Amino acid sequence: MKTKRELIIDLLKKNTDGLTIIEISNILKISRNTVAVVLAELKGAALIRIRLVGRAKLNYWKGAK
Repeated sequence: MKTKRELIIDLLKKNTDGLTIIEISNILKISRNTVAVVLAELKGAALIRIRLVGRAKLNYWKGAK
């Protein structure tokens, strides 16, 4: 079984238009807080980029393919 981190990475790789924390949470049925923690780890490792769109933050995969 994949970890939550792996599930989020797979989802970001498939959705090249970017996803918000709420969208990721709803798709994967994971709490928003857990998604936020994983995204913070990925951002710290420079594997994702975040773009502000209005009040929303879109998260994009930018890690090694």
